[in-house]
Amino acid sequence: MFKVSDIITTPPESFSTPLQKEVYSALSTLDIPYGRVDTDPGITMEDCQNIDRKIGCRIVKTIFLCNRQQTEFYLYVTTDDKPFVTKEFCGTLGIPRVSFASAERLQEIAGVSVGATTVFSMLLPSAEKVHLVMDRAVVEEEWFACTDGTATCFVKMRTVDLMEKFLPHTGHVPIII
Repeated sequence: MFKVSDIITTPPESFSTPLQKEVYSALSTLDIPYGRVDTDPGITMEDCQNIDRKIGCRIVKTIFLCNRQQTEFYLYVTTDDKPFVTKEFCGTLGIPRVSFASAERLQEIAGVSVGATTVFSMLLPSAEKVHLVMDRAVVEEEWFACTDGTATCFVKMRTVDLMEKFLPHTGHVPIII
C-alpha cells in the first residue's frame, strides 16, 4: 500500500536537501499558505494519483530539458496527462530540438534527483538561466501541486500565489504556452 500522510501545514521537522529547506523558508518569507503530504517515493502515475486524491488536486508534471550542446535548459511544467511531444514544444518556442537533461545536470542545476523535479528549483542560483515554461492549463487551475524538491513530499498552494508571489521572488518570468 502506497503511504500518503494527512495534509500538514508546517515544514518538515528535518530537511533532506538544501533545496527542500529553501522551499519552506521562501514559503514562510512570502507568507504563502500551503498544505503538504509526506509519501513513499512518488514516481509512477499510480503513485501520483494516490497523492492527488489525498492532497485534493492534480500534481503537475515537471520536465527538465536541454539543447544538444547542454548550454540552454528548460523547466517545463505541464499537466500530468499531457504527453510531451518534442517537436510541438520546440515549434511553439521557436527553438532547436531539446531532449531530457541527464540526471547529473538535473542535480547540478535544479538541485534535485530524478522523480523530484520541481518549479521550486527556480530558487537556486544554479537555475538562474533556466527557461521556465508553463502550460497554460496549469496556470489557469486554482491549485498548484508539485514536489518540494524530494520525491517523498508534495506541496499544494494556490496558483495565484505561485504566479504573483513565488515566481517574482525568484526573478523568473515564465513563458506560458
